[in-house]
Formats: sequence, C-alpha cells, structure tokens
Amino acid sequence: MQLNAIQIILVVLVSFLAGMEGILDEFHFHQPVIACTLIGLVTGNLLPCLILGGSLQMIALGWANIGAAVAPDAALAAVASAIILVLGGKGQAGVGSAIAIAVPLAVAGLLLTILVRTLATGIVHIMDKAAEEGSFRKIDFWQYVSICMQGLRIAIPAALILAIGAGPVKALLDAMPTWLTDGLSIGGGMVVAVGYAMVINMMASREVWPFFAIGFVLATVTELTLIGLGAIGISMALIYLKLSKSGGNGGSSNGGGGNSNTGDPVGDIIDNY
Repeated sequence: MQLNAIQIILVVLVSFLAGMEGILDEFHFHQPVIACTLIGLVTGNLLPCLILGGSLQMIALGWANIGAAVAPDAALAAVASAIILVLGGKGQAGVGSAIAIAVPLAVAGLLLTILVRTLATGIVHIMDKAAEEGSFRKIDFWQYVSICMQGLRIAIPAALILAIGAGPVKALLDAMPTWLTDGLSIGGGMVVAVGYAMVINMMASREVWPFFAIGFVLATVTELTLIGLGAIGISMALIYLKLSKSGGNGGSSNGGGGNSNTGDPVGDIIDNY
C-alpha cells in the first residue's frame, strides 16, 4: 500500500509521540494498542492494526523495567510492525508475521533506548551547570532536547521504513516461503500466549483464581458481547469490594474451631474449603 505525504507525516508524528511517551508515560501513546491503532487510523487500516496492537499489548504486559534491567522497547515494536503491516498490504492475513517481526524489533529498540539514555546522561551534567548558573531557561531547553531525543528514537526508524517504500517491503514479504510465514504466524500466537502467561504468573493468587476461571468460561459464550463481559467484570469487582469491606467489620471466630475472619472473604472460603 502506498501512503501519501499527509499519511507519512502523520505516521512519523505518531512515532515521535510514542517515543516521547516511553519516558513521559502520561498519555500512553507508547502502548502498542494505542500506537498501532493510531497508525491504522491515519493510514486507513484500522482493523488490522487494532488486532496487531491488541496482540502486541498482551506481550508487552509482561515487559517491565526492573532495577537496572531495561525491558524491550514496546513503542518501536508497535510502530515498526504496524508500518510493515500497512506497507505489506496483506491486511489481517499479515498480522501473524507482523507480531513475529515485532519481537526482534523490540530487542533492537532496547539498544536504541540504552544509546539515548547514555547520551541523556551527558545532558544531565549540562543541566547541572545551568542550575549552578541559575538559568532556568537553559534547564528547560535541555529538558526539551532530552524528550525530543526519545521521540526521534522511534521517529527515525519509522521514517527509514517509510523511505524504503511499500514495493520493497511487499516484495520481501511475498518472497517469504509459505512454511516461514506459517511458522511466524504460529510463533507469534505462541508469543502472545507466553506474554499472557507471564502476566497471570505475576497477578495470580488464590483470591483471584476463581474470578479468572469465571471470566475464562464466560469468554467462551459467543452470545455475550464485550460490553456484556465488561458489565459482568465490573459487577464482580464491586461485589468483591463489598464483601471485602463487610468481611473486615467484625467477623468472629467460630467457637473453638480456629477459623478466623481475615478480611478477605474469598480467601476465607478457600481456606475453609
């Protein structure tokens, strides 16, 4: 698919905002579900990019910066894979390959993140000197420079992919043999499952497992819409909060049985069971 000048400018702008939000984390433009959706919106490929963003979001939920360890770059993975998906022109059929391509792109983005943060360290010393001089204008200027560096970290690779054009990208995707594209699709689906499993592993506790099981079963009911599932989820959350509050207001032990109310009704039920 060929993009016009306005679409290219908008895609680069979205990429720039996604890069800045990787640090600012205010409007969440760096989240795959938002970045891919915006790129799909400005390029006229909303549905395929929305599916791609949702799949990548499940992977990125398991990525987190812990101590000095920097997580893979979800922003670059989302932006670059969405652009490749759009330029490839395969629509929903190319989502699986785009997901598989996104993972190595995220690792490459990690290197760019380390490079930009290393450069930002030097800027911090410049801002320290400006603070000693009492120059707030210089501090603000270098602050803007640092944030723009984060934006360019994503915008420049996005512009390079756009500069290559739809022809070479489509030719590269078409040159892939069937066994490779099918394998990438299967691998992409497995990566999503692994990311979801990582999230469950972090959140899992005996108090939330019953809710997970109920939600998993309800998700298989085809007659329920997303709005219906959302309403059920909110209702269950409100019920749980109400039970938690009532459970902490003066429960008593049962005779000499030793069953005490801990304030967590679901946990008490599981313990008693």
